[in-house]
Amino acid sequence: MLRVFSVAYWAFIAITCPVFFAGAVLVWLVALPFDRRRVALHLYSSAWAAFYVYVNPLWRLRIARRDRLPWHGAAVLVANHASLIDILVLYALFRPFKWVSKQEIFRVPVIGWNMRLNGYVPVVRGSGPSVRRMMELCHRLLGAGSPLMMFPEGRRTSDGTLQPFKDGAFELAVRHGVPVFPIAVHGTRRALPRHGFILREQIRARVEVLPPLAPADFPDAYALRDAARAAIAGALAGPGN
Repeated sequence: MLRVFSVAYWAFIAITCPVFFAGAVLVWLVALPFDRRRVALHLYSSAWAAFYVYVNPLWRLRIARRDRLPWHGAAVLVANHASLIDILVLYALFRPFKWVSKQEIFRVPVIGWNMRLNGYVPVVRGSGPSVRRMMELCHRLLGAGSPLMMFPEGRRTSDGTLQPFKDGAFELAVRHGVPVFPIAVHGTRRALPRHGFILREQIRARVEVLPPLAPADFPDAYALRDAARAAIAGALAGPGN
């Protein structure tokens, strides 16, 4: 039954995505003269993504401490990454951040087009020149007051364990003096692990925004990185997980 439902669910997404993308283009055109940071388009994209979470009868989502995330001002948001679903549930934060994502996603029809339209940041894993371009774009976005959303593990975990964090997000935060918001994503791997597209079971997913970390409170980016990872690891190990 789950196999049949999964096929129907992904088919529903494939059919409706072009319709939502047409709306995204319209929002972009209308808002472009007064919304250079494309906040309206990102919030539309957030509603688009969250729609697929809330219409799925197998999933229940709760956002904890969304109020910790400011509406205005640059910041670096970092989350653990255990499932493709993480992207959908993090959009449900409804905050005007810019995604930093692997280049392959930008090549996916419709989804990738919308990411480019939003001005999100692509990166090719393992490519030095691509990483440098990514960092340059991130510097520009933070300088313009846009928050960034990053998965510091670099890829989805294959076994559910929290992987080591890469340094880039924290170097950006230190250089710009902006807060880091650790975000713990609970429960998504049980619904859709890294390999495969068959939904596994009913879940109660939770996105938990943890207290911000100020770069000034740490001696360097490495200490900031370790503190963010420890905060997320502690939240994931808490009761009910």
